[in-house]
Amino acid sequence: MSIETRNADLHGPTRTPTMHTDPAIVLKEIDAFVRARFDIAHDDPDFKSDVHLFDYGYLDSFGAQELIAHIESTYDISIGNDDLVRYPLNTLNEISAFVVDRKTGLR
Repeated sequence: MSIETRNADLHGPTRTPTMHTDPAIVLKEIDAFVRARFDIAHDDPDFKSDVHLFDYGYLDSFGAQELIAHIESTYDISIGNDDLVRYPLNTLNEISAFVVDRKTGLR
C-alpha cells in the first residue's frame, strides 16, 4: 500500500482546493460545512452568519481546529497562530471574509 493510499485512508479523499473569491460563495460553503459537520439544523433560529460560533456553543476548541484544517485544505491557504490573534474569526462572516482576503492577498 502506498503512502498516498494510507494517507487517503486516514484523512479521507484528497480535495482539490477551491479557488472562489466571491464572498457569498465562500460563506455558503463554510456554512454548509459547519452545519453538516457539527449537526446544526437548518431551522436553528440562532445559527446565522453573524452568530459567535464559540459563545453560542456551536464550536469548541476541537471544532475550531477541525474547521481550520478544513478551510486550509479546501481553500489552499494557511492560517497561523498570528492570524488567530490578529483577526476576529468567530463568525461565519468573519471567517469567510478572512478566506477571501487571504486568497486575494489582502491578509
